[in-house]
Amino acid sequence: MGQMRDAGAAVADRYDRFARREAPGRSELYAQWAAGAAADEDVCDVLARIPASHRQPPLVFAVSRLLGVGEPDYPTWRRWLLENADQVVAECGSRSLQTNEPLRCAALLPALSRIPGPIALLEVGASAGLCLYPDRYSYRYAGGEGEARLDPAAGPSTVELTCEVTGSVPPVALPEIVWRAGIDLNPLDPALPGTADWLTGLVWPGETGRAERVRAALEIAAADPPRLVAGDAPDVLAQVAASAPRDATLVVTTPGVLAHIPHADRLRTIAAARAAGRWITLDDPGLHDAWSAPIDPGTWPGGFALALDGEVLAAADPLGGSLEWLPGAHAHAG
Repeated sequence: MGQMRDAGAAVADRYDRFARREAPGRSELYAQWAAGAAADEDVCDVLARIPASHRQPPLVFAVSRLLGVGEPDYPTWRRWLLENADQVVAECGSRSLQTNEPLRCAALLPALSRIPGPIALLEVGASAGLCLYPDRYSYRYAGGEGEARLDPAAGPSTVELTCEVTGSVPPVALPEIVWRAGIDLNPLDPALPGTADWLTGLVWPGETGRAERVRAALEIAAADPPRLVAGDAPDVLAQVAASAPRDATLVVTTPGVLAHIPHADRLRTIAAARAAGRWITLDDPGLHDAWSAPIDPGTWPGGFALALDGEVLAAADPLGGSLEWLPGAHAHAG
């Protein structure tokens, strides 16, 4: 009984934090649902039945919508949840957050641009592989000190990624990618209709353009599917990396995924990525200590840290919509 109370309290804290810090400005509906849940003991008791790694607010809310609740106000969602608790608990247990936002490629590209090609690209937490196609998308970087536009050699892509830059626009170029593969606990086939339904269902209500971007990126991935391997990254990364062409530089990316990996396996994943080749990540600065130099929370401009082999290059929006290149980062290209 005490364990259930502790779990309920942990749920309340997590949903309160989401309502105050994460949802505002992105989804007022999710902020409302999370705030209501945090203060509702009956709802917290239901959510506490879901394994801790599967009860994140965006996942629970996406599953609710997938199961047919729609986008009602909190009292209606609460009533529906309590009536469908068993189904929600079971479905959340079989699902995971697989954001697969191709816009993250706009944040990753400045780091990729520092690595000579050809490149063999391997992503941890690849979902349907939409972040494995940075060479197939168009980009627009705009800031107070310039602008950069990039298109694939074949012409403008159906996926255009726009990134707002604070300060000067970093040097960027489309990479030469000759091999691409991904690792995920539950990889998704980009060609299956159910994949589009689930990934667009993970888009938060109120976010414009994301669902259309995901669908367009899925068409690109389905036309040239990557190799997707099911498994725990620290266990299979070396094996997958060994199949990459030897005349290409292997680059392992971990964009936004390490937070969803238990701490011990997180450190093993980082070690495996660094042992395999070059490593690009996009993480909360406090998530691990694999940075080449400590990050001072007092001076950090906010957002996630973009890093190449542990060297922090920029602060970025977690989904790639903005970028702040850090002083001195331009000086170490190559």
